[in-house]
Amino acid sequence: MIRKIFRAFLFIIGITWIALYIFGYDYLIKAVRVTYLTGHSTAFIDDFKYFDNEIIQKGVNPQPWPKAPFYQNIVSENLDKLNQKYGTAAFLIIKNDSIFREKYYNEYNEMSRTNSFSMAKTLVVTLLQKAIQEGYIKSLDQPVADFYKEFDTPVGRKMTVGDLASMGSGLNWDEAYYSPFSITTRAYFDDDLTKIILGLKVVDTPGESYKYLSGNTQLLAMIIQKSTKQSIANYLSASFWQPMGATEMGLWQLDSKESGLAKAYCCIAATPRDFARFGKLYKDNGKWNSVQLLDSTFVEKATKPRFKDGQMYGYGLWLLNNYNGRDFFMLRGHLGQYVIVQPEDNLIIVRLGDQTSSEQINSFSKDIYEYIDESYKIINDAN
Repeated sequence: MIRKIFRAFLFIIGITWIALYIFGYDYLIKAVRVTYLTGHSTAFIDDFKYFDNEIIQKGVNPQPWPKAPFYQNIVSENLDKLNQKYGTAAFLIIKNDSIFREKYYNEYNEMSRTNSFSMAKTLVVTLLQKAIQEGYIKSLDQPVADFYKEFDTPVGRKMTVGDLASMGSGLNWDEAYYSPFSITTRAYFDDDLTKIILGLKVVDTPGESYKYLSGNTQLLAMIIQKSTKQSIANYLSASFWQPMGATEMGLWQLDSKESGLAKAYCCIAATPRDFARFGKLYKDNGKWNSVQLLDSTFVEKATKPRFKDGQMYGYGLWLLNNYNGRDFFMLRGHLGQYVIVQPEDNLIIVRLGDQTSSEQINSFSKDIYEYIDESYKIINDAN
């Protein structure tokens, strides 16, 4: 009897496996193996270990963050409770370009790499501007159809690289993280991202309204690679990772080793201190120490909303304006990966971890406000 049940079970598994391949859902096999069979229900901050990656090379002249005179590797009791509640892996407060407070949880430390998720979008948009400065791409107004004829349609030729960077493309992408059949899930686990992206259609007039779509950033990265004739990881390394003195190499997930295309809308594994460098770059108007790596006029544009219906988003950066009389911008990723910046106060807050608050306040999860409030309390108490 048991043998018959076991055979029936194997038969069902086999039929399901075959059906997934026949109907084009074979990526779900990898999805189940990487997520559910590792005890997760969605992508997670350590999942880069289950994918092929390309190295983001560090340079020979690392620039470690200095520690403030009153540096401590502890945080307040309230912030500690918040970090434990939301499964924080790393929390940093960087004040006046020095690490002021730093705390790690659950066996993570300053050397631990974790998945950026959509914080990577900021880095891709940063590389777009670099490619414009270096003459590979004409401007933010250059049509996408100049690079991929698949979008040379009556409405598609209106779509520009700037539309991709500001989430105004009009593409038919479904930003559904928890549906196993959405294009977002397919893109995360499929081994041929190029086919997926070039199969998209422009269904709404580009450049008129905001709609957050990960496919925008993936297409943008493909354009950057095509125009610079180098991988996005190598271009990031040469343009920013090394010039900004990253102390550790990064890893950028690939769709597959054979294809070698970075999952550019997400999925850079790096340390919290190295992620923080991009907060400093934008805080200092594109300048790293005495070198202008990024045009300051672009930084100004990136930190302002483009669309009336997208006041919380600029060019690759999230915008939290007029909170307690201050304007913030941030790199932001799935499950609460944040690099939060307040330029006037010379403040960078880095939080990496496993989850966010389910409560939303003005398009931002409640934990963002809590992290900001508690960080300012710590700074004010220290003064």
